[in-house]
Amino acid sequence: MARISIKDLQKTFGAHRAVDGISLEIRDGEFLIIVGPSGCGKTTTLNMISGLERPTGGQIVIGDTLVNDLEPGERGLGMVFQDLALFPHMTVFENIAFGLRVKKMPDAEVRRRVAAAAAAVHIEALLEKFPRQCSGGESQRVALARTIVTDPSVFLMDEPLSSLDAKLRVDMRTELKSLHHRLGATFVYVTHDQAEAMTMADRIVVMSKGRIEQVGSPLDIYNRPATRFVAGFFGMPTMNFVEGAVVASGDRRSFRADDVEHPLPAAVPAALAGREAVLGVRSEHVLVGDGASLKGVAQLSEPLGDTTLVHFDIGKGRRLVAKVGPTAAIEPGEALTFQFAAEFCHLFDVHNGARLY
Repeated sequence: MARISIKDLQKTFGAHRAVDGISLEIRDGEFLIIVGPSGCGKTTTLNMISGLERPTGGQIVIGDTLVNDLEPGERGLGMVFQDLALFPHMTVFENIAFGLRVKKMPDAEVRRRVAAAAAAVHIEALLEKFPRQCSGGESQRVALARTIVTDPSVFLMDEPLSSLDAKLRVDMRTELKSLHHRLGATFVYVTHDQAEAMTMADRIVVMSKGRIEQVGSPLDIYNRPATRFVAGFFGMPTMNFVEGAVVASGDRRSFRADDVEHPLPAAVPAALAGREAVLGVRSEHVLVGDGASLKGVAQLSEPLGDTTLVHFDIGKGRRLVAKVGPTAAIEPGEALTFQFAAEFCHLFDVHNGARLY
């Protein structure tokens, strides 16, 4: 059983509260990713699960065992970190086998397990090489195999791909997701990279300032962010935000910011009429041209190949970003018209950033 239950977990360093009373249920066999900016408490949380840090308060239960006072080696966890810490004087085989040798496992069983772990991450051809003869991606696979070979029920990973180049990170994301499906173990993975979280996770935990902002599936997080922070953290480029107010137009609601007014989804409750709010809309839901009535002036374009980002001003120093087709030719200084896809408009509280409906 690899379920992890965290209740009111806290960690303070002097006057600084790194983790501020979080509670979380990590399901048996799921791939859960904790994501957030530097200093949000995600690595400290992982370190408390692993036993590398002792909680200031709260409980950590793995399976049916309270582990707060257990040493890391007594928790039955496998850990992979950004610093791979491979032994340079040992072959890949001996690096993978090291933990089994410490346990004085019979040689035949060591060889069987190392072969199985190497096959799981496709490094059978590297077993007689030394770490210095391996590429970054190969070294990362060696570190994974070293963890797999001990057959843990829970894998803890702290930004293991951050030192790899962009293409290799994409390849390793696919490998990790496939590995999770094959092993059926519980993966708890920490990263600051939203792309890693979106592409690999069964569920995402978004943290900020030591607290959990939202827990949900990748598409829940992206399509229905619980706070302005979550909305701005996910998406490339970041979500557009405009401050204004909700106004009533008959039985419908609209958003107004100075001379910009736009209809809102029918689901917006009448009780919000007259309330100050922040409108959030992603760049792919900013529709340029096609009979739109709102006006802007293009500032710059960023061709990305499959799409183009257009940055434009809408007055009063406010700038929006829209995604348009790769063949759209919009020059700086050119006037344009735009509108929002109303069903994808989000409203957040001006003061605390909470979602308003």
